[in-house]
Amino acid sequence: MKLTFSQTVTGNISGGVLVVTIDNPPVNAASADMRQGLLAAIDNAAGSKEISGVVITGAGKTFVGGADIREFGKPMAEPVLPQVVDHVEASRKPVVAAINGAALGGGLEIALACHHRIAAGSAKIALPEVKLGIVPGAGGTQRLPRLAGVIAAAEMAASGRMVGAAEALALGIVDEVAEGDLVARATAVARELAGKPPRRTGDLAVAAVDAEAFGAMATKALARARGQDAPGEALRLVRSAAGRSLAEGLADERATFLRLRDSDQSKALRHVFFAERAAAKVDGLEGVEPRAVSTIGIVGLGLMGSGIVVAALDAGYAVIGVDATAEAARKGRERIAALLDRNVASGRLDAEGREQRLALLTISHRMEDLADVDLVIEAVFDDLDVKTDLFRRLEGIVRPDAVLATNTSYLDPDLLAAAAPHPERVVGLHFFSPANIMRLVEVVNCAKTAPDVLATGLAVAKKLGKLPVVTGVCEGFIGNSIFSAYRREAEFLLEDGALPQDIDVAMEGYGFAMGPFAVFDLAGLEIAWARRKRQAAARDPNERYVGIADRLCEAGRFGQKSGRGWYAYPDGKRTVDPEVTAMIEAARAKKGISPREIKPDEIVLRLLGAMAAEGEKLLAGNIARRASDIDLVMINGYGFPAYMGGPMFAAGK
Repeated sequence: MKLTFSQTVTGNISGGVLVVTIDNPPVNAASADMRQGLLAAIDNAAGSKEISGVVITGAGKTFVGGADIREFGKPMAEPVLPQVVDHVEASRKPVVAAINGAALGGGLEIALACHHRIAAGSAKIALPEVKLGIVPGAGGTQRLPRLAGVIAAAEMAASGRMVGAAEALALGIVDEVAEGDLVARATAVARELAGKPPRRTGDLAVAAVDAEAFGAMATKALARARGQDAPGEALRLVRSAAGRSLAEGLADERATFLRLRDSDQSKALRHVFFAERAAAKVDGLEGVEPRAVSTIGIVGLGLMGSGIVVAALDAGYAVIGVDATAEAARKGRERIAALLDRNVASGRLDAEGREQRLALLTISHRMEDLADVDLVIEAVFDDLDVKTDLFRRLEGIVRPDAVLATNTSYLDPDLLAAAAPHPERVVGLHFFSPANIMRLVEVVNCAKTAPDVLATGLAVAKKLGKLPVVTGVCEGFIGNSIFSAYRREAEFLLEDGALPQDIDVAMEGYGFAMGPFAVFDLAGLEIAWARRKRQAAARDPNERYVGIADRLCEAGRFGQKSGRGWYAYPDGKRTVDPEVTAMIEAARAKKGISPREIKPDEIVLRLLGAMAAEGEKLLAGNIARRASDIDLVMINGYGFPAYMGGPMFAAGK
């Protein structure tokens, strides 16, 4: 007999057990309707003599995917999630969670309030609220440490890390992992528990914690947080669970949740969340199917190419890697193997996984071996003649339906496409280094790119686990265009009176992991120098140009790799160099500039303003489709702090 408790919650009575199914696609969010339905289901069980226990599960591949973020910023409809969770835990009849898939945030909090938890082998659990600038608000910081211990619970709450079923079992978060029919097993357990006093998580004591071990974990967590408020609050709330009652802890948690929910950081992170959803929607691709891709060819096995190979292998693609000579191909294989070995050493990959990936890999120095691939990604030296020649060669080798992708950073992909007889099958896939780690891929929609080719680029990037953002064609696309404006303004600040260390300290104080000049040194100064020299003849003589970086390069100061750049690096440690200060002062004097004191607030405002102004140009030229796309690129490719929302969000665009 099917019971309907709300539009998203139904029930079925099986042998005296009410099996409650949450069905609120796409992620079974804990919406107002879902909360009302779940509360009604628990009340129904309480008042029925026929029902001896309850099982809660989700439809599809998700248990409950967290709160409905669309309700943030609006008056919360009752019952609020804490009321529902408390109601579940207070049930006199046993409530068993059948965690069929992801139980995230509020979904995990519901499961924690159940009296027994059974997970499918594929289940994933997490408290990811910190990624939205908030903390759990329905008991997560208070119930989780009662099951998993303070240190494990605090690490999960402060990082938002996902935990698989096996680890959840080892930590005591779930009571068992089902090997067969999950709901059948949960129903059987509910019958076994009927008539027995429920094991309420909130009644459990919090185990004593090793203060030193907690401190070490907290130090690492706060270092990763870099100015974000929510992780520190999550640590505090979990730690305090050991010293006070559940009621006190829940009250503090709820007050903290509400305060953070209305904070600027949370508003910025919610903007980023919705920006990622919006980026996946590309006008003109409605109903367009991507081409099938199972084998990818990658030409050029340097640092970038090898990283792309590893990303493709991780995604399950068969890969044919090609380099110009047998020796270059051999070194490429060694580089790829070393990246896989590093993943094994870090625990991200096991030995079996390494061998599975290598079994998917073919390395060659013969371009003809790419004849049957579905997609070719070129990652050769960023030179127009080199890439053009490669595309012409590929046209005579690959299948007519194969997609050709360029990884160029600055070159015009339309010029590359024009060298090919079929420019409609050319798309840009601009990866960021290291490509096996960095999440962003700019998908460049060239002038003649066919819709299904663009869709293919997006689909492949998603399968690689990347965040694809579509960009039009201009020099540097979205990211490097904005970064060039950032660099220019930073150099203007040098002439006006600031020093590299002043600018770096100001931007690191804003939330960047590294200031611009530290980044320039890390990346190396010679590539940008070569580009400036190529552009010199076409430069407007009336445009302000700062030549200090050129003087550094002429002096052999190419950054960390040479031991000297904007800073000196004795023993590898970044140090302010008086020689650089003298060069800056000389450049000012040559132009007759009287330096002035520039305070951190002005530095930040000018640099953010330069990025936003360049972003406006990209929007006006239809290079970027949305201001939020620009924010995603700068956050995921250039270190802009996510909790500040990106340069366009910060500028109110």
